[in-house]
Amino acid sequence: MARSITFREQAAHKSLFYRAVNLRHRLRMTYDLFIGDRLFSSWSMRGWLMLEKFNLPYRSHMTGLYSGTMAQDMEPLAPARLVPALRLPDDTVVGESLAMAETLAERHPDARLWPSDPTARATARWLCAEMVAGFGALRGECPMQLLHVWQGFKPSDETLADLARIETLWAHARGISGTAQGPLFGAYSVADVFYTPVAARIIGYGLPVSEANQAYCLDLLSDPIVRQWRAMGLTVQYEPFPYPQGLPSGSWPIGGVSSAKPVPGPSINDACPYSGNPVADFLDLDGQCWGFCNPFCRDKTVADPNAWPKFIALRAAVNET
Repeated sequence: MARSITFREQAAHKSLFYRAVNLRHRLRMTYDLFIGDRLFSSWSMRGWLMLEKFNLPYRSHMTGLYSGTMAQDMEPLAPARLVPALRLPDDTVVGESLAMAETLAERHPDARLWPSDPTARATARWLCAEMVAGFGALRGECPMQLLHVWQGFKPSDETLADLARIETLWAHARGISGTAQGPLFGAYSVADVFYTPVAARIIGYGLPVSEANQAYCLDLLSDPIVRQWRAMGLTVQYEPFPYPQGLPSGSWPIGGVSSAKPVPGPSINDACPYSGNPVADFLDLDGQCWGFCNPFCRDKTVADPNAWPKFIALRAAVNET
């Protein structure tokens, strides 16, 4: 005779069913983002921030921007040929960062990628369009790099003119929004996404801007999401280093120099703080050994341990007990 299931078992079965439905729905709604090397690809950073900062589901795919396989890696997305490129859940391919921003904003109005106020929204679009089309001297003379700060860099007059124009635009944005600090339009928007790599150039090359704009740049780069992007980029070693300047360099000013280092196990924890899978690779931080499911999870944590909320929470939980 068949056993009847209890109310608790019915509730558990329902919970599993709805979790499976939600997972299938998220997979159907997941975007595929194709990016280049994180330390150097400013446009890839913009594409990633649009998805990550606004909590949109995605899978990232690395192309061989510096390894020579980029053309081959991008073939399935033709005629798109540059990163970032976005494949929508229905397999539509969108190239160019500004087109991606408009597409995502259209598909996810509740995410508020653009400012809600019409005047602020129009101004934000203007700033992003000028970023796409302009500042050629700054972009050519100061390629983005997130490793260190070049010391003694002397910008050309053309780059100084670009910086002056950027400061004019930022001042105009703040005049529209009425905000003296933080995101340009009060709430974080695509405008802040588009100018985060500019902030990286200003800080990474020690470029002259006002004290208020220096603070804005550091604010953008101190965002935990941006720190995570940089930390993942630091898992890759480059020899020779792209875009050498022949100058001395100082430490990146956000996050400090990590004291974490790879070590053999065993670890305090049995499960990776990110995936929940069994640990296989290990790091030491302040005399404690922590485990991760693969070298990438370990190495991104070695690069910047305080950029990762799940690792911070694991450390706190263990050390409190």
